[in-house]
Amino acid sequence: MSISPAPLNGSREWSDARLLYALEEVVETELNRHLKVAKDWMPHEYVPWSDGRNFGGVMEGEPWSPEQSKVSDIGRTALVVNLLTEDNLPSYHHEIASLFGRDGAWGTWVHRWTAEEGRHGIVMRDYLLTSRAVDPDELERFRMSHMSEGFESDNRHSMLHSVAYVAFQELATRISHRNTGHHSGDPVCDRMLSRIATDENLHMVFYRNLLGKAFELAPDLTMCAVRDVVVNFRMPGHGMPGFERAAARMAIGGIYNLRIHHDDVLQPVLRFLKVLEISGLGPEGLKAQEELGLFMGGLDDQATKFDERRQALLARRAARAS
Repeated sequence: MSISPAPLNGSREWSDARLLYALEEVVETELNRHLKVAKDWMPHEYVPWSDGRNFGGVMEGEPWSPEQSKVSDIGRTALVVNLLTEDNLPSYHHEIASLFGRDGAWGTWVHRWTAEEGRHGIVMRDYLLTSRAVDPDELERFRMSHMSEGFESDNRHSMLHSVAYVAFQELATRISHRNTGHHSGDPVCDRMLSRIATDENLHMVFYRNLLGKAFELAPDLTMCAVRDVVVNFRMPGHGMPGFERAAARMAIGGIYNLRIHHDDVLQPVLRFLKVLEISGLGPEGLKAQEELGLFMGGLDDQATKFDERRQALLARRAARAS
């Protein structure tokens, strides 16, 4: 892929406002494409309502206990993390509406994205409570704590960094949901999360294509943004209670770990856009491209070491169990 720098490629010429305006047409194109391929679906159709019954408390129902859950232990951990991530949608909406605006094609996309993401939190919470998959009291305490902290993106300083981030993050979320479903042990949960993952994939495609256009307009700036995002990537749920411990369990359980992050999230986007093959860059862009390549090589090595430790741990657990 050979891209010749556009006339306006320097950091002094490209402001967020100019990039927003320059990308408006591709946003409209991608929005129209998205609306054609996205399928409406009803969250209530994915919830096993007949399994529901009252909890303890004011309704004097049956208190929750772990044996009532149909999902695996790792499934419970991942479902709570995934739902708490979705719960912070008001903060996410505020972030992207502030960066992208509420007018024109950008604004239409912001509101459409928020509406679609809203389904995910609705269906997941209804499923978890109706099926008694997780402790409802603990879930609510976590929700209050997490949402009370709010959310501030590491990339809120730059529209271009934010576009780069969500191109990877939407794919990461899709992978996390799909793997959670596969490891949940409940076909109903797996079907629900598969439907959510379909939305997340379409969102990834939108931002990935937008990022590709940004490379055409401002390759140096975009390369620097991608480098920064990849090197400093964090999932949006990093601030929730007990995230580090939950993330470690999810890594060992095969939900989301370094190998998955490298192979199934970063590499597909970088490969599709041929980021490491772009030519015609200026000094800053070339430096960022080289640093990105070195980082990916180092991350691959780290992932290999993690895989070896994980396999050894799983082997010890299997030996103890037998």
